[in-house]
Amino acid sequence: MARRKVNNPYYEGPVSDHFDGTHFFNPGGVKPAGFRDLMRWQFGGGRSAWPRHRASPFVAARPEGRIDGSDLRVTMVGHATLLIQVAGLNILTDPVWSERVSPFSFAGPKRINAPGIDFADLPDIDLVLVTHNHYDHMDLATLGRLSAEHAPMIITPLGNDRIIRRAIPAADVTATDWGNTTEISQDVFVHTEPCHHWSARGTRDRRMALWAAFVISTPAGKIYHIGDTGFHEGHNYRAVSARHGPFRLANLPFGAYEPRWFMSGQHQNPAEAVEGMRLCGADHVAGHHWGTFQLTDEAIDEPVAALNEALETAEIDRARFRPLQPGEVFDVPDVQWYSTGSQAPAMHSGEGPPAETPAHEGSEEDGAAAHW
Repeated sequence: MARRKVNNPYYEGPVSDHFDGTHFFNPGGVKPAGFRDLMRWQFGGGRSAWPRHRASPFVAARPEGRIDGSDLRVTMVGHATLLIQVAGLNILTDPVWSERVSPFSFAGPKRINAPGIDFADLPDIDLVLVTHNHYDHMDLATLGRLSAEHAPMIITPLGNDRIIRRAIPAADVTATDWGNTTEISQDVFVHTEPCHHWSARGTRDRRMALWAAFVISTPAGKIYHIGDTGFHEGHNYRAVSARHGPFRLANLPFGAYEPRWFMSGQHQNPAEAVEGMRLCGADHVAGHHWGTFQLTDEAIDEPVAALNEALETAEIDRARFRPLQPGEVFDVPDVQWYSTGSQAPAMHSGEGPPAETPAHEGSEEDGAAAHW
């Protein structure tokens, strides 16, 4: 019997090296886990218990209106939501202020700490970057509030624009493909770059919208932002370094990675994040995607402990890779080689202040991957 053609509800476009006419895919990537793997993980009993509540040691930040000149400031809201203030612009990544990251209001991962910025205290938001459509990265309720109160430009990979516009008709959304460049101002540009991940909002739309990382090019330096990615032998890190490096800052995920046999294709672990820092040529890293929503099996403190071990092994100063917590403000040091185009400084060892430990790939067709 002939197989029924599947229609893509989000995107119609030409076949490419990462789109087969219906589904997006990771070129040369690892084979996605399937439904049996999902069941094995979900019922394997390996999940560590997290506390129901764990307050950040930082009070909620109240950001300045604008940051100009050579300054670059990052404030952690929670999970993958960061406020980037640079070149007079206020940029939010994967904004989530909702209590749950789930299609349901009554079930699914629930935040265990409050957002690091009260929504009412946000400065005027100019730009929002949405890396993909998983619920912990695309929160339509928050995007609706931002559109109503700030009217920012939203940049998101192919297909996700249709999801956003259906929920928020007035949203100012630009859809981009890997390799595209979007001009934000005369001297600020956003480049859409590959990462090794997948997408879905439900069980029948897997890989029908694209996922991506972003490079923000500014007079104050370049910023590399990844929402989610598998390490993929470092291929994307090497490629982005060749195209856009070096970077003053990289925002890298380093949590939600266990068990490795299931998660390695979609979420890198701390050691891989440290290696990614080296490969892409980032002088500093804002570490995110940990400590707010429990998505996977590892204990809440494990990512920072593993990160510190990886940094020590790599002889990298801990002050250069900051595992940010909600409300934490990171003023990224200014290093002049960003604007001169000279070679990036070598990775160096040192005894910087320790990073404090606070007191999936889905199936190609039939797998129901447990990513809210």
